[in-house]
Amino acid sequence: MTQHTAIPMVDLRAHFAPLREEILAGMGKILDQAGFILGDQGRALEAEVADLSGVAYGVGCASGTDALMLALRALDIGPGDEVIVPTFTFIATAEAVLHVGATPVFVDVDARFYTMEVTAIEAAITSRTKAIIPVHLYGLPADMPAIMALAHQHGLRVVEDCAQAIGAGIGGQRVGGFGDLGCFSFFPSKNLGGAGDGGMVVTADAALARKLHGLRNHGSWQTYHHDVLGYNSRLDEVQAMILRTEFPHLATYNAGRRQAAAWYVQHLGDLDLQLPESPPGYHHVFHQFTLRLHARDIVKAALHAEGIASAIYYPIPGHRQKMFAPQSPACCPVAEGLAERVLSLPMFPELREEQIARIAAVIRRTLHG
Repeated sequence: MTQHTAIPMVDLRAHFAPLREEILAGMGKILDQAGFILGDQGRALEAEVADLSGVAYGVGCASGTDALMLALRALDIGPGDEVIVPTFTFIATAEAVLHVGATPVFVDVDARFYTMEVTAIEAAITSRTKAIIPVHLYGLPADMPAIMALAHQHGLRVVEDCAQAIGAGIGGQRVGGFGDLGCFSFFPSKNLGGAGDGGMVVTADAALARKLHGLRNHGSWQTYHHDVLGYNSRLDEVQAMILRTEFPHLATYNAGRRQAAAWYVQHLGDLDLQLPESPPGYHHVFHQFTLRLHARDIVKAALHAEGIASAIYYPIPGHRQKMFAPQSPACCPVAEGLAERVLSLPMFPELREEQIARIAAVIRRTLHG
């Protein structure tokens, strides 16, 4: 292997280094106050993320997966109900549906943008359908105007999976504010990531926000009174403080990702591969930079030999996962093709152009010999 400094998928050491002293000081204050759960930091973060999303309420919880489960519970979705989800995304989207006792119905994705195909959603609606969960995949918003119009036409609820897309939007509207509820993940590698798991649900609906407050806290709205079966799913004060320390820099982080994406396009644009696309008026925040190419496995091996990370998001679509009673590949041909050809390259705000040039050179050499 050529002796070069390794390039990781995400560089969390570089990300947190400028914030280290501020975070340590914040941890000291929390230790001095000895308030660790459902405190001022969490409430402030809830307000900040809700405001970013253009809605009134945020409810912090333990993870992005929990955010999805809590959102579905708040909408009273359960056994006998169907929820339409994209097959090409991380397992948590459909897993949350199964956890509340409902049935995930997988649909294919758009061949250019990789988000839910609206005509496929419409074809999947039955008398049992109660909700749609669009995923803003890789940082690109799904076609929310069309999805919301379809949902209103059929009387369906919409839960946005914003785990990869905080700060993304369409026109002047940010993700999380289109549907009935928006769900965020604060997993460390996310565009706004903590030092552990964390999540949040945002909504414009006061009644849904109140339900979420109880559901995340053992089904309790009054101490030692438990009205429904709930969860222990609360965002702790240390994580909230770390996220609040990062939050003022989120626009800068996303701008760094967009700059890195522009450099990738500059260095790879003439090669025989499919680069990420965005519809006009869409604000992509590039949680991932994902190529589509025929020689995926060969390119991945060549990058690895040069100490450059890459990843396949996602090698097995949801409709073929064992936990969901697998369906025929014929149901989702676009997702099947993507699973065989997509490759995500390193993407983080601190990525430098010389690193991207090196990545591109390996890809160019591999494709052209």
